[in-house]
Amino acid sequence: MPDQTPNWTTADIPDQTGRTAVITGANTGLGYETARALAAKGAHVVIAVRNLDKGKAAADLIGRRYPGADVSVQELDLTSLDSVRAAAGQLRAGHDRIDLLINNAGVMMTPKETTKDGFELQFGTNHLGHFALTGLLIDRLLASPGSRVVTVSSNGHRFGGIRFDDLQSERSYSRAGAYGQSKLANLLFTYELQRRLAGTGTIAVAAHPGASSSELGRYAPGAVRRIAPLLEQSTEMGALPTLRAAADPTVRGGQYYGPGGFLQLRGYPKLVSSNKRSYDTGVQRRLWAVSEALTGVVYPLD
Repeated sequence: MPDQTPNWTTADIPDQTGRTAVITGANTGLGYETARALAAKGAHVVIAVRNLDKGKAAADLIGRRYPGADVSVQELDLTSLDSVRAAAGQLRAGHDRIDLLINNAGVMMTPKETTKDGFELQFGTNHLGHFALTGLLIDRLLASPGSRVVTVSSNGHRFGGIRFDDLQSERSYSRAGAYGQSKLANLLFTYELQRRLAGTGTIAVAAHPGASSSELGRYAPGAVRRIAPLLEQSTEMGALPTLRAAADPTVRGGQYYGPGGFLQLRGYPKLVSSNKRSYDTGVQRRLWAVSEALTGVVYPLD
C-alpha cells in the first residue's frame, strides 16, 4: 500500500494535548528535536537524562521557544540499573499513565568500557537499560489506550549479530560490532515486545534516523567522521522517523520507520524493513529471556 503521506513532517503530528511522553537522552541532538516537536504540539514531555543541568537547559530552551510548553526533567542514568529503578519509581509516582515512551538515548562505537553493573557499555546502555526501563513502566503504558513504546535503532544493526556466547565482549571487542549488536537488540526487543503486547491497547514500534548530525558519532573512526558530513541530514530531519513512529495515527505495532532516501541514509520518514536476523523469533525470545535474567526485570506479559 503506498504511503499516504510521502513527505511526512512535524506539521503532520496530531494535537498531543493531554498526552505524556517520556524521552530518554532528550537534552541534545535527535532526542531534543523529538522533545521539542512533541512539546510544540501540546504534549507533557519528560526529558529523562543523566545530567540534570543539561536536561534543565534543554527544557528551558523549549519553554522559551514555545511559551506554555509543558516540559519536566527526570534524572536517569541508563548505565546503572539502580538509577533506572529509581527513575522508574519516580515516574510511576508522578504519572498514573504514560502515553509515549521513546527509548532514544544511546552511545556509539565507544572504547571498551562497562556499565556500573558490569555490562559492555553499548549493549548495557542501548539495550539493557531501555529493556529495564520499559519493563518497569509497562503498567503505566498499558493504562493508556493507544500508548506506544518507540525504540530508536540504527542502520548499524545490519553489521552486528547477537553473540550469546560473549554478550559482554569479554573475549574480544569491536567498537562497531558491539554497536551493531546493541542496535540489532533494539529491533529484536521491539518485535518481541509487540508480540507480547498483542491484544492490549499498547504497541511497540522502532525507528532509525539514517545518517544525522549529532554528538553520537564522536567515537566513530576518523574515516567515518570525515565522510559523514557528505551523507548526513539535519537532526530535525533525523528525528522525523521517531516522531512518525510516535505520533502518526496510521502506524501499527511491530513496524520500523527510517529515512526513505538512498540506503535509508536521509529523506522523509517511511516504513522500512530491517535485516533478516532481526525477524528471527527464536533469537528474539532468547534475547528476551537473557535480558530479564541480566536486569532482574520481568515483564507482566505472557
